[in-house]
Amino acid sequence: MKRGEKVIFGAIAAVVLGLMGRNLWHIESDPVRQGDQGIPFYTTASADVSRRALQLIHQQGCKQCHSLWTVRDMTQNVPAPILDGLGSVRAEEWFYQYFSAPDPQSILPSRLKKQYRMPSYAGLPEQDRRLLASYMASLKVKDWYLPETRKAEYEKLTGKTYQP
Repeated sequence: MKRGEKVIFGAIAAVVLGLMGRNLWHIESDPVRQGDQGIPFYTTASADVSRRALQLIHQQGCKQCHSLWTVRDMTQNVPAPILDGLGSVRAEEWFYQYFSAPDPQSILPSRLKKQYRMPSYAGLPEQDRRLLASYMASLKVKDWYLPETRKAEYEKLTGKTYQP
């Protein structure tokens, strides 16, 4: 290698090392990265309740419109609320009343076209509605993420920007 090539190679190496060092310093000094709080969503449901509820959710086709644990049927484009964390926003009894209502829009109005609105589950056996309500109430979100969950639900339901 000639002297000029060595100088150019050394300069490139110095620049690369300098950029890597700057990026490393920036990452370590970033307060957001320092306080990485992990995934905000969790469930308090037992394994049995989760298994049975997820089976019922699958049978009813809920994931055609809603996402749960970030799994959604991507062929559908319905702006339905994300289910993760809704148990921190609504109580189990509220979910039961909602699933039992002949017209769920009487409890929670929807801006969606009629064919995309939440169907009534009043025809399901009571034990299935109770199971769904119990599972939905178990879908929690960590306190630090609760405002974001409320914002997302409000914006999906109304189509308006959330104003706390």
